Amino acid sequence: MKDTKKHPSIFEPFALIFNIVTSIIGAIIGMQIITTLGVTPSTSIVGALVAMLVARIPGAMFKKYKSIHRQNLVQTSISSATFGAANSLLIPIGIPFVMGNTKLIIPMLIGAALAMFVDAAILYKIFDSRLFPASETWAPGVATAQSILAGDKGGKRAALLGVGTAIGIIGSYFNISMSAFGTAFIGNIWALSMFGIGLMIRQYSIPWFNFDINQHYIAHGFMIGAGIVALIQVSFLIFGKQKKSNQKQAKATENLDESRLTRPIKEARRALGYGFIAYLVIALLIAITGGIITKMSPGMFIGFLLFAAFAAFVHELIVGIAAMHSGWFPAFAVAFITLLFGMLIGFPPVALALLAGFSAATGPAFADMGYDLKTGYILRGNGEDKEYELQGRKQQYITGMISFGVALLTVLITYKSYFAQNLVPPIDAVYVSTIKAGASPEVAKQLLFWAIPGAIIQLIGGPGKQLGVLFATGLLILSPNACWAVLLGILIRIVVLKVKGKEAEAPMSILAAGFIAGDALFNFFNSMFKIRK
Repeated sequence: MKDTKKHPSIFEPFALIFNIVTSIIGAIIGMQIITTLGVTPSTSIVGALVAMLVARIPGAMFKKYKSIHRQNLVQTSISSATFGAANSLLIPIGIPFVMGNTKLIIPMLIGAALAMFVDAAILYKIFDSRLFPASETWAPGVATAQSILAGDKGGKRAALLGVGTAIGIIGSYFNISMSAFGTAFIGNIWALSMFGIGLMIRQYSIPWFNFDINQHYIAHGFMIGAGIVALIQVSFLIFGKQKKSNQKQAKATENLDESRLTRPIKEARRALGYGFIAYLVIALLIAITGGIITKMSPGMFIGFLLFAAFAAFVHELIVGIAAMHSGWFPAFAVAFITLLFGMLIGFPPVALALLAGFSAATGPAFADMGYDLKTGYILRGNGEDKEYELQGRKQQYITGMISFGVALLTVLITYKSYFAQNLVPPIDAVYVSTIKAGASPEVAKQLLFWAIPGAIIQLIGGPGKQLGVLFATGLLILSPNACWAVLLGILIRIVVLKVKGKEAEAPMSILAAGFIAGDALFNFFNSMFKIRK
């Protein structure tokens, strides 16, 4: 009988207490920075560094944290709590507060919390399936894993990572997006090229075209078109069958998938089906507790439930695809698109506020857990031992769920003090002003017109490259000079591979992880410094 390794458990007494404490810290950091600066910092690498430092404290219980798998659980806990508290909970409940309808805060918090848990559960169930393979980029997860491995193994790997981290910090100091630069060395070249071009057009649309593409709903239209085609492509991956003429090829692919992937497509299909039903139930709960059942006709109420569930479902998939390929997820923008659609349908303002909050609650937990599971996947040997991989992934999932619970309690206890000081995520003001302004036929015309080229680009790239979604993601994000970082990184990567060959891939990926780690560390501590100031 084969002996199998046993992965460390989150329910070890000290581990549970330690991870709860780091979760509380992560939740507070997330809430503080999202309300003051409007962004959510990546705390994964900070969590990993904390675990490494704890491992150097004298005592048997602390020495256990020399284990890279225990360090993985710590970074999972702080990261989950940060994004859970800030993106999945505080942003949704800030919308009714800004609208002046404080009675909706608790119904929105309940709905957002349930959506967050379902969001993470779906990702856990479909991670490393054909839809979201563990072998894909998930760049922040790669950076965290390489940081932990460098701390564990030292030597040339640690030196390369150290050099990359130093360059990442210096570049970030000079306002260069080093996370974008690092991702260019790891991800799909075609997808990231489209992402870089999208970033460039967004940055230079005013000097080049004399108007801001964001204000004319061009970027949103592109994402709608690309998103619809991406959804169809995902549906084909889930439900499609190979033609008889391709049976041999299909069998070979199936065997390859069976040897590589740990989640069969049947399990992923079932998870998505249950997920949609769960979103439908949550939408009903929000609608009833929010009191909007009396503000709409029965037909419109049913339409609201179906649209809200579908929008949440699509939102997490689009955000997940963007996060997997680029390391960036346009959660604010995709939730805004959902809001625009709801306005065009004609839902009343209160229903729109709940719709925007519900949509915003899905996606961030999905993407963040994807990053964390990618970290664990690398640390556990890239899936070579399937049983150990599934053990570790389950422990990460449980850790993440505990951290989301801690995030919920932290938000519940502290949100009144934030709102009393008028500390609200800035994006909430955008959602509310949009609801108050109302939609027009001109907006619908712009969205429909620009959806066509978005759909065409996505169709050309196919489900593997996700060209349309990545191009639209770039159009939706305004990050000064990130376009040059992406495109320059791709150019350097192509040249190095041409000169050095495939043996250059490993050191390049470690350096790239350092660039991303340096960027994350600089932005985290810079954010904390700004808050103190």
